[in-house]
Amino acid sequence: MKVIFSRHAKRRAKLYGITESTVTAMLENMNFQQGEHEIIKNVSDIAYPLKIVVFVEKNTITVITTYPLKKGRKR
Repeated sequence: MKVIFSRHAKRRAKLYGITESTVTAMLENMNFQQGEHEIIKNVSDIAYPLKIVVFVEKNTITVITTYPLKKGRKR
């Protein structure tokens, strides 16, 4: 599947120091249905769980936003 980052997602990733390769790696092995999805996972590089909101349409995954859940649980 092709992964596209929205302008908002690129800005949030830059603000929080999240690389596009980190997000892409998280999305690689996931099986998505059509529509909008929220993913929350722990990443070794970031102290807080990472939240990613994506929209899936045909063979394209559009990353709407990505940010660390600072109010969430810490590892």
